[in-house]
Amino acid sequence: MRLHFTKMQGAGNDFVVLDATRAPLALSAADYRFLGDRRFGVGADQILVVERSSTPGVDFRYRIFNGGSGDEVEQCGNGARCFARFVRDTGLTLASSVKVETVNSLIELHVQPDGRVTVDMNQPVFAHERIPFDAHGLSPRPHNGHSSDKADGYDLWPLALPGASLPSVDVAVLSMGNPHAVQRVHDVDTAPVAEIGPLVEGHARFPRRVNAGFLQVVSRREVRLRVYERGAGETLACGTGACAAVVAGIRLGWLDAEVDVHTRGGLLTIAWAGLGHPVLMTGPAQTVYTGEIQLPDHVA
Repeated sequence: MRLHFTKMQGAGNDFVVLDATRAPLALSAADYRFLGDRRFGVGADQILVVERSSTPGVDFRYRIFNGGSGDEVEQCGNGARCFARFVRDTGLTLASSVKVETVNSLIELHVQPDGRVTVDMNQPVFAHERIPFDAHGLSPRPHNGHSSDKADGYDLWPLALPGASLPSVDVAVLSMGNPHAVQRVHDVDTAPVAEIGPLVEGHARFPRRVNAGFLQVVSRREVRLRVYERGAGETLACGTGACAAVVAGIRLGWLDAEVDVHTRGGLLTIAWAGLGHPVLMTGPAQTVYTGEIQLPDHVA
């Protein structure tokens, strides 16, 4: 099978985008792994499949597959921004605002006059059973070690990491349509992301695995962030990870309602007015190139 594709990036988080609005695509997990492979395929953190929606009032549907594992995942904030630019730039819509359904949510995307995209990421989820997170037998940790601020009924939870350089880490847990565990670090440059990231990602307390965020608070309106993504490893940026980190920081009393998030791939701005309100993420999205690729008849 020969596929036409578009390579896109949002703050360094890169994607292969496939247009399935005219005809459905029946690709396997192995096909998605091949497309995501940086040596033999195109190379991408995730593959985005653009589809028409059959839901009244919804413009599009999109599906997200990890480039490393081929697994379908629930949400990707940087991918959502690239999605918005893709449907506009290819003429699939002339609207500057579109409604899009993913596997488990409905989001609104707004293309700004400067080309950046604002994504309404819906409200964060804190209920452990919906993340999901197993807190059975755990006691929450004090969280005022960095300041005298108090959290608004929100806790940090200890994760035991036997054999690691850090025997345990304290994480804030929540979902932005996909699960996140955020830990505060003194300096993201020296944080042991490569060691601790996969241990948190695959921790038994998270039955569907989790995205591991490493958050450095620079000021109440500025942070630095690295994320070890579920099924993808560390990426240059993670949109839902930025949202999760800011939401956790706000609830823990560390951050104000609008925060600039410096990732290794670029700047994202996250705004959250608090419980009962959606998280708004604004950032860049660009097309890198378009091309065609032949899928192997048999891929492992």
